[in-house]
Amino acid sequence: MKLVDSIISAGARLRGKVLRTPIKASTNLSAGEVHLKLENLQHSGSFKVRGALNRLLCLSRTERAAGIVAASSGNHGAGVAYGLRALEASGLIFVPEGTSASKLRGIRNLGADVRVHGADCVIAEAYARDYAAERGMIYLSPYNDHEVVAGQGTIGIELEEELPGLDAVFVALGGGGLIAGIGSYLKSLRPEIEVVACSPINSPVMHESIRQGRILEMEAKPTLSDSTAGGVEAGSITFELCRQAVDRYLLVDEDEIAHCIRLFLDLEHMLIEGAAAVAVAGFMQESERWVGKRVAIIICGANISMDQIRSVLASEN
Repeated sequence: MKLVDSIISAGARLRGKVLRTPIKASTNLSAGEVHLKLENLQHSGSFKVRGALNRLLCLSRTERAAGIVAASSGNHGAGVAYGLRALEASGLIFVPEGTSASKLRGIRNLGADVRVHGADCVIAEAYARDYAAERGMIYLSPYNDHEVVAGQGTIGIELEEELPGLDAVFVALGGGGLIAGIGSYLKSLRPEIEVVACSPINSPVMHESIRQGRILEMEAKPTLSDSTAGGVEAGSITFELCRQAVDRYLLVDEDEIAHCIRLFLDLEHMLIEGAAAVAVAGFMQESERWVGKRVAIIICGANISMDQIRSVLASEN
């Protein structure tokens, strides 16, 4: 099935099972018409539940009963755990070393078994995939899965229904599932819309992979945008999907991310995680370009730790 058709099917499948998150007009970030898609208010605190639950709902009862295995730096794990609890299924989540303690607590509080493996998301993902295959369990990828991408793409359906005629959408870029789904859907209706991918300069693996034309192995530096950090699985379907759906790629530094977390708290009165601030920072780099235009920014999550909040507030000049 084509991705756009799968996104439409996912929209029907997820109706009433995930939140149709609010879209808030912002008069604070720009003189232009800027709208915030508030996935920070979604179940489990991020957009990830859309893809995870859609994939779980596509499985048979027998497949779910065999057990689910996932790997995640936090948000995907929470999304999978939420979906498993909703469907009364069991699962195991592998997380890389250094995963935020608050995100680990969130996954465990939803009832999933959590185990730490490897120093990077790619290592954890490879181990989890092998673990599932050896035991006849189902591996649920955070982004390298058609139905996961389709679930994330349901955000595009909601944007088009509530904000027809968008000129641009700004989205954080990690493994590429979120922007691939949103961009593919919106482009199918309005090819002229500009889809802008925003990455932390400290962990720009997909950004650099697209630039060089192949999926790269790169060392990731620490970043406030921990949910977009880490590598991209070799052969990921999102690589080609991003090449087709994304128009431009922006990089933001750690000071910009921290500034936008503080800015959002001050002006919009909400806490957002680093990845959401990456999209805001990308927009802020070129906000003057969009005066008189209609723009959406995906506020992809709210799962920020207290340690990160303290660090961000302390770093204000």
